[in-house]
Amino acid sequence: MSFSLFGNKFTRHAGITQLMDDLNDGLRTPGAIMLGGGNPAHIPEMDSYFQQLCQEMLTQGQLTEALCNYDGPQGKNTLLLALADLLHETFGWQIGPQNIALTNGSQSAFFYLCNLFAGRHEQGRHKKVLFPLAPEYIGYADSGLDEEMFVSVRPQIELLPEGQFKYHVDFDQLHITPDIGLICVSRPTNPTGNVLSDEELQRLDALARQHNIPLLIDNAYGVPFPGITFSPATPHWNSNTILCMSLSKLGLPGARCGIIIAEPGVISAISNINGIISLSPGGIGPAIAYEMIRRGDLLRLSDNVIRPFYQQRVNHTIEILRRYLPPERCLIHKPEGAIFLWLWLKDLPITTATLYQRLKQRGVLMVPGHYFFPGLDQPWRHAQQCLRMNYVPDPQQIERGIAILAEEVERAHTEGGA
Repeated sequence: MSFSLFGNKFTRHAGITQLMDDLNDGLRTPGAIMLGGGNPAHIPEMDSYFQQLCQEMLTQGQLTEALCNYDGPQGKNTLLLALADLLHETFGWQIGPQNIALTNGSQSAFFYLCNLFAGRHEQGRHKKVLFPLAPEYIGYADSGLDEEMFVSVRPQIELLPEGQFKYHVDFDQLHITPDIGLICVSRPTNPTGNVLSDEELQRLDALARQHNIPLLIDNAYGVPFPGITFSPATPHWNSNTILCMSLSKLGLPGARCGIIIAEPGVISAISNINGIISLSPGGIGPAIAYEMIRRGDLLRLSDNVIRPFYQQRVNHTIEILRRYLPPERCLIHKPEGAIFLWLWLKDLPITTATLYQRLKQRGVLMVPGHYFFPGLDQPWRHAQQCLRMNYVPDPQQIERGIAILAEEVERAHTEGGA
């Protein structure tokens, strides 16, 4: 069997494929400790809310309507109108439904957007996506139709008290060359939990507008919903910004609903791509989101249920980590948002890729850090020293997993990497 160039590229093993395979296998393997995947927590109050809401929507006919009809390629009209009104009233953004398109999950949105602005252009030009702050989301790395479509910049590392650290954009090393077609950041950042400061975001916005390049902000964990942010972060949008949001971290990853907010030309392009590739986005997630907005529940639950749950859980997980791994063994990126902790095993004599295999053999699934540094111009030892862990499972599971992690870290130091 012979595949096309497209087929060869998109059928090979990738970091995001390994992550999703581990997530699927871990959920179905008795005794596995899933500290690697991106599943949000099953917050009891949210699960109960969704169950009750779906029952009411089924009784009233909205759920059947969503299941039994196509929406347009831009997405469900009722949600586009309601969300535009909500963002206009909450933040004063000058947007309408013409500024919003839905996709079958954020991953689809990133694939569309990266290839809209980067890759092969007319007259032999080749554009790239710039990540001004590595590490970045694992799902970006293999989404380009062309090879070598991404370039990234190493961060400045600030050491903080209590064995924590924080990444900052190194603007001195950030160069917007003519081959850059898109600037992309996540806020909060998956994998690190880093939240770009308002000042950093404003500087990136100014650079993007100066060079007439769109600034893509992946807001899957951010404000106003699901609001998993623990540091101040002013929501940002203007006509040069492409803001991507999602229903997944509200607790609806199975709904596969991504949201793109951009100027109308971008939205028109996304709508056409939707029509060609998938006819239209799925309607169940948008129907649920519309009801949440109509009832005034979307922002209320984000602020009063989702954010406090994750804030408590991350604080507890750090307490557990410190009982097993002192700062001399493990530095922790300051947890400012998202659902992960980013661990820097600075003096580990083996790579975290090797550590990942050892942990997997013992039923603990985490994600080695090297997958999160796409587009670096040369290897960086730091990328081989980091590990991403999901902190949302049951605390007893988290403690068992961390205890095994600590044992394997000590084993590696004792053996000296042998």
